[in-house]
Parts: sequence; structure tokens; C-alpha cells
Amino acid sequence: MSHALEAAVVTWHEAVNAGDLDRSVAAVTDPVVVLGPKGAGPLTPAEFADWVQRSGITLTPRSWHPISDRLMVVEQDASWPESQGPTRVATVFRATEDKVSASLRLPDLHSALELAYICRELAATE
Repeated sequence: MSHALEAAVVTWHEAVNAGDLDRSVAAVTDPVVVLGPKGAGPLTPAEFADWVQRSGITLTPRSWHPISDRLMVVEQDASWPESQGPTRVATVFRATEDKVSASLRLPDLHSALELAYICRELAATE
């Protein structure tokens, strides 16, 4: 795992978990590609920060799975202000330089790893 990838993912988690809008903007590229239960697509950093604030989500990393120099899957416990307890999810992260350029949240580790391996192979054949 590259140091830049790990640093970008750690910074992303710190910004999101703090609900810090400025740090959330600074943690992602323009645009950042997202995937979640409400859909997928590119967001500006400001739109990403707005989501951080609206959702109130916290994502506590539980396990780290490096896939390539730019891709990593992180299994997490997700919590929202209205949740009774954490929900286990997994996110595929892509880093570009020192920022997260994709954050693809899936319902479980197996699904996230499968998507990450597909993304890795797609990138390798370009």
C-alpha cells in the first residue's frame, strides 16, 4: 500500500467523522466519484461536504485491504444520528495524489473487494 493512498484515506475518515466541512472539501478531488444507497456519480468537493453535514455519518475503520497503489477497501462500522447502533459496510477508495478521488460504499466486504478487483483490472488494461 502506498503511503499517499493510506494518508488520503485516513484524512478522509478524519474529516468525515469530525463533520468538518473545510477538511471534507480538502480531502477529495474535484470531482470525487461516490457510490452509496442513494446512487452514484460525481460530486464537487462542496457537494461532498454538504453530504457529510446532512448525513451526520461516522465511519469507523475496522479492516484495511490494499488492492493497488491507488485502490483500497476499508471495512467500516457506519453510524448515523438516528441509528440504534453501527452497521458494517465497506468502501472502495481510490486516491489521486494525496486526495480521495472515489468513495464507493457497498453493503459488505465481499462486494467491495469484488468491485475493487474489477476496477483494478479495468485500469490495468487501459
